Amino acid sequence: MPTYEYECNKCGHVFEVFQTIKEPPKKTCPRCKGRVRRLIGTGAGLLFKGSGFYITDYRSESYKSAAKKESPAPTPASSPKTEPAKSPPAAKESKK
Repeated sequence: MPTYEYECNKCGHVFEVFQTIKEPPKKTCPRCKGRVRRLIGTGAGLLFKGSGFYITDYRSESYKSAAKKESPAPTPASSPKTEPAKSPPAAKESKK
């Protein structure tokens, strides 16, 4: 249920009323019984709980496929560098 804010035209008292949407607006001030007017409220703030979400979470499939086409080609996965096998050192000939 929303909270509505009212202001008295006679005494200037500002108050909030927690009421259903279907209820008719208040007409009298609780202090002086003067006429009141409903103020435009700022509304409730949004609370995002949990791990959250990102703007890209709910993209259409056409957007995703177009984005893949526009992105640069992925570089090939680099394999771990292996050094060529070394041949064993040549045996020195001994002079006898």
